[in-house]
Amino acid sequence: MPGSYDFDLLCLGSGPAGQRAAVQGAKLGRRTAIVEKGHILGGVCLDTGTIPSKTFREAVLATVGNGRLDGQSGYVTEKRPTIDQLLLRVTEVVRRECDVIHRQLDRNDVTVLWGRAAFQDAHTVVVEQDSSRRTVTAENILIAVGTRPAAPPGVSPDSDDVLEMKRLPKTLGVVGGGVIGLEYASMFSALGVSVTLVEKRERFLEFLDHEIVDELMHQMRKRNVTFRMGEAVERVELSEGPPRRAVLLLESGKRIVDDAVLFSAGRVGATAALNLPAAGLEADARGRIPVGDGFRTAVPHIYAAGDVIGYPSLAAVSSEQGRLAACAAFGVQTGPMPTHFPFGIYAIPEISMVGATEEELTRQRVPYETGVARYREIARGQILGDDSGFFKMLFHREGRQLLGVHTIGSGATELIHIGQAVLGLQGGLDYFLQTVFNYPTLAECYKVAALDAANKLAL
Repeated sequence: MPGSYDFDLLCLGSGPAGQRAAVQGAKLGRRTAIVEKGHILGGVCLDTGTIPSKTFREAVLATVGNGRLDGQSGYVTEKRPTIDQLLLRVTEVVRRECDVIHRQLDRNDVTVLWGRAAFQDAHTVVVEQDSSRRTVTAENILIAVGTRPAAPPGVSPDSDDVLEMKRLPKTLGVVGGGVIGLEYASMFSALGVSVTLVEKRERFLEFLDHEIVDELMHQMRKRNVTFRMGEAVERVELSEGPPRRAVLLLESGKRIVDDAVLFSAGRVGATAALNLPAAGLEADARGRIPVGDGFRTAVPHIYAAGDVIGYPSLAAVSSEQGRLAACAAFGVQTGPMPTHFPFGIYAIPEISMVGATEEELTRQRVPYETGVARYREIARGQILGDDSGFFKMLFHREGRQLLGVHTIGSGATELIHIGQAVLGLQGGLDYFLQTVFNYPTLAECYKVAALDAANKLAL
């Protein structure tokens, strides 16, 4: 009987998925709880991931003159900051966000259980912290434990958190050209750190528009980033020193020596300690849990959401997945998960996209036309001192519907939401031609790019 359980919904993990699911369950009048093994609420997103890294980026931009550009050398650095100066703002923001989460959970009577969770059976979880041990039962369980970094070959890392470094290095090796690796490579290079990025693929961020990625690489090269594409790391060693340095040994025989190395070559689901077999579940080789409709696992009353289920591994999407999973658990009808969610990459400069890329449309043989705007043509771009920003929209050549929006430059992750709304409402070129945007704003890019596309379609 449902009443015999301690909780109606038990969420393993307090990141975006677990937090949102717990609050949604509480809003439906159900008894909900969260199990968190870390030292703060918010999961990796708040502890070591999204919020700290994005706040660190803002501290970097403030240090280098709020993103002012020098046409010769890239971002201007007046004075080399200390790592403590850069992290001061990070600590403050994390504390405030943690307080917000605490208040939200308290307001909604969500119980927080601190400790490491492991299944005892399909309805029972053991929560252990230090010497204490507690057993709790739940009618429904959501697995939202997120991911952890994949281990680097040949050496144990000093920390899983790049922001725990004691000093700002003069040289940095970054292994992996994924989102995290590129974000940090661009941040440290903006601070005057000489960065070498090693990526085993010939191209990175394949899901992005190639023109946008090429522009990012161009701007990063201007700030002394060296790209080693098509290279794989065989192992990492530490020199004896002094000073002690990190040595990257590549499979090609190359040897790269740096003050520090950031290993960002993928993450795996943090499911190893959950004792999934006791609940009748099994993770894949990357620790991820497969789900079906309503984010149900192979066990109908157990759900999974967030990074632990894999792509797209975005905090905003994880939050919505958690909400939908809670609704499914209690029979609340919802619409499907939106397909047009935006991607934001907080590199310097930042990148954002929504919808299809040119490469995707070409593979699908969809006839399209492009409309382009450049920040140097936009008054707001001049005001911001960003003359390298680039904005592109894709329209169907016959129906004129909007198919995708891609941008790189200041405010890209905010600018993208106009395109997301129009795409979701199945709008197209005529909307942008007829709409008036505030002046001076970056939103004018939509008008300029629309006029460019209209001129091309008229030929």
